[in-house]
Amino acid sequence: MFLTRRAVVQAIAGFVIFASCAQPSMAVEWPTRVVTVLVATAAGGNTDLMARLGADYLTKKTGKSFVVENRPSAGGVITTTQVGAAAPDGYTLLFAPAAVALLAPLVQTLPVDPEKVLQPITNVGTGTQVIAIKRSLPVKTLAEFFDYARANPGKLNFVIAGANNLSHIGPLMLFKKAGVNVVLVPTRGETDAITSVTSGFSDFYFGNASILLQYADHPSIRLLAVATPERLPAAPWLPAISETVPGFQMSSWNGFFAPKGTPEEILQIIRSAIAEMDAEPAMREKLAKLGIVPGGQTKEEVKATFDRDRAGFAAGVAAAGIVKQ
Repeated sequence: MFLTRRAVVQAIAGFVIFASCAQPSMAVEWPTRVVTVLVATAAGGNTDLMARLGADYLTKKTGKSFVVENRPSAGGVITTTQVGAAAPDGYTLLFAPAAVALLAPLVQTLPVDPEKVLQPITNVGTGTQVIAIKRSLPVKTLAEFFDYARANPGKLNFVIAGANNLSHIGPLMLFKKAGVNVVLVPTRGETDAITSVTSGFSDFYFGNASILLQYADHPSIRLLAVATPERLPAAPWLPAISETVPGFQMSSWNGFFAPKGTPEEILQIIRSAIAEMDAEPAMREKLAKLGIVPGGQTKEEVKATFDRDRAGFAAGVAAAGIVKQ
């Protein structure tokens, strides 16, 4: 028995339909319930701000709640460990600076290697740091501040937000280059750190531009310099640290991480949503005013950024003579 050409085509089409129906769907249905986003810093700071922007947009985009929980710890170690041990199903995410994965392991012994248990997904934005001093100090420029600190060794103190992060390690690198001897004062988060300066208890703070630019006209704080290679478009009046200390710069990638093994389809849903959010003109303008470069990086861009920053942090820690604890 011979089949007509039309019959053959129909038979093949029918087989294809049957086969496609018989195969399980490869599409990931996510999220179907609440997603918890653990933030490795205290509420009110730069990382928390970006985490909430990203979580709100993902909530709007997916129709499921992305709930932010702040769980600060030194270098983000506890939070990193919790997320790294979570089920790789997309329902427990970390929002943190890249420093929790790249810088913390260089300066302290950790229970787990963050890069072995976490997968960076994408960033909401990349910010930078600003040096802010209490306005009562008799200096108006970074050069004057360094001269004053050298003339008063061990008498000035700087406050840090947490430990083993950019507000801590960044100044140590800078002071090493500038030959400055100052005393460290720890706090739990950025809000506490800024309050310590505005109250006059601490002399200065190396904090996130996105927060400190809001204090440009504060009667108790003076902003001295920003850690970008060049001046920020959002604050062209603010000198770059590199104008006084050539070559010094520091940036802060802030984004989502997932436990290793989380399906790529879930990671791509998050990447696509954040890229869409950061492409919106209103969001770009909002971030730019805070001195933040919009993110939404692809998988390949994240890898390139981490490779670059890993090498940069290692070189900076070594140059500053920071000993791993």
